[in-house]
Amino acid sequence: MFRFASQFVLLLILSCSFSFGQAKERVIINGYAPAFVGKTVKALIIQDYMSEMEEQIDFATVQPDSTFRLSFPLAETQKIVLRVESNMGFLYAQPGAEYEIFVPEKDPFSPKLKSGHKVELAFRNLPESDINYKILAYNRWEDEYMSSFYHLKDFDPIQFAQKLDTFKIYVEKAYENDSTIFFKSYVRFRIAALDEIYFAGTRNKYEKYDFYIRPSPVYYKNDAYMTYVKRYYKNLIPRLSKETNTAVYLGVLKASPTAVMKAYGTEYSMQNIQIRELIMIQSLCEQFYTDDFPQTNILTILDSLSNRALFKEHRLIATNMKNRLLEMVPGAKVPHFVLHTEGDSVVTDLSLRGKHVYLHFFDPTSTTCQKELPLLDSLHAKYGESTQFITVYLSNEANKNGPTQWNWPVYTTDKNPELLKLFKVRNFPEYFLIDAQGYVVAAPALGPTPNRQYETIEKTLYYIRRVSREMNKD
Repeated sequence: MFRFASQFVLLLILSCSFSFGQAKERVIINGYAPAFVGKTVKALIIQDYMSEMEEQIDFATVQPDSTFRLSFPLAETQKIVLRVESNMGFLYAQPGAEYEIFVPEKDPFSPKLKSGHKVELAFRNLPESDINYKILAYNRWEDEYMSSFYHLKDFDPIQFAQKLDTFKIYVEKAYENDSTIFFKSYVRFRIAALDEIYFAGTRNKYEKYDFYIRPSPVYYKNDAYMTYVKRYYKNLIPRLSKETNTAVYLGVLKASPTAVMKAYGTEYSMQNIQIRELIMIQSLCEQFYTDDFPQTNILTILDSLSNRALFKEHRLIATNMKNRLLEMVPGAKVPHFVLHTEGDSVVTDLSLRGKHVYLHFFDPTSTTCQKELPLLDSLHAKYGESTQFITVYLSNEANKNGPTQWNWPVYTTDKNPELLKLFKVRNFPEYFLIDAQGYVVAAPALGPTPNRQYETIEKTLYYIRRVSREMNKD
C-alpha cells in the first residue's frame, strides 16, 4: 500500500526490524533504480545548512538487475541526499539503520526535464520507530490540518489563531512521550515556521525569539531548525537599530570579528553567543553584494572565523560561505579583481564598468584554444564596440612569451596568478560574461565554437550590441 507525503512516497510493509546503534554506526541503503541501470548513485551529506555545501560519502553503480547498495558510517541522525545523473532525492538516516528504497525516474505528474528532477523516494519495510516514518506522518498531518483552515487567515484571523493553537496542543500531546531529540526538534521548528505565517494578532519578533530560539540548543544537522533560524535572522543588518548598525559597520571596517561580535551583542535576539557568531556569518555574507560593506573586509573576517571561530562548527561554515561568495553564478556580483600588465600598470573590475566584458582564459599549448582564435577575432570585429574582450593566458616554462598580435587586452597568469582560483578555471578555453554593472551573466559562458546544442556566444553578443546602439541613439 502506498501513502504519499510532501517529500517522499512511503511504502509500508511492516515486516522488517532495524538495529539502531550508537554513534558512527554504519548505515546501509539497498536501492532499486530501474531507470538508471549502469549509472552512478551518489550519497552525500550536507556539510552545513548555511552554505548548503554537500560532501560525497559513498557511491555505487546501478547493476543490470536495477539494484545498488550504499554503505557509510554515520555519527548522528541527519538528512542524506541521493543523486543520480541530474536527479536528486533525500531521506533521513539514523546511525545503524538499514533502508530499502526505490528511486523513480521522475515524479509521475511532472514533465521530463533536461535539468533533472527532485524525486520522491519510496521506502519498503519501514517501521514506525524510524525517523522517516515519523517525519512523513507528521508532515502529512500538518498538511491536512492546515489546509482545512488556512483560508481563515485573512478574513477571520482570530479563528485562524485559535485553530493554529489547537493544532499545537494536539501535536504536543501526541509526541509528549517521544524521546527522539532529532524528531522533537524537527516538529518544534516546523511549528515555529507556522508561527511565521502573518495574520492579525501574530506574535512579534522578540516573542518568537523568546519562545523558540532562546531556550533551544543549536541543532546544526536538523534542517527544520536551521531553516527557521536562517529565515528568522534574514536581512538582519538593515533591521538593526541605528546605533547597532553603525557599530557593526565600524567593526567590518576594522575587519575585526571581535568588534562585530561586540556590536551584535546590543541586539536582544543575539544574546546567545553561539547564535551570534553563526548569524554574524550569515548577515555579513548577505551584505557581500550590496556595496554597503567592503567585500575584502568581509572575506578577511570569514578567513579569521574559518581558523579561530569560538565554535568549531562555525569554522567550516565560514570556510564554506566564503567559497560560496566567490562562486561565479549568474546574477552574482563579480568579486573585485585586479589585472596586472607587463608594465606594472593595473586595470580593475571597477574600471571596466559601463561595458559588458567577455573574459577568455587561454592556454597557448592547447590545439582547441588555438583553433578558436580566428572565430574570436571575427566576433571581436563585429561586437568589440559594445563588449570588451579580455584574454588571460596560461603562462608556463613552455610558453613564457605567450600569444602575440591580439586586437584586445591580453594578460598573463604569471602576473595574475590569483585569477584562475578566483574564477575557478578548470578547463581551457574557458569564458565568462560580465554585464556593465559588474554582475555575472554566464559562468562559464558559451564560446565561439558551437556546443552540443549548436549554440555559440554570438547571439548574446548581438543582443548586447543592439541594446547598446539603441541606448546611445541621439
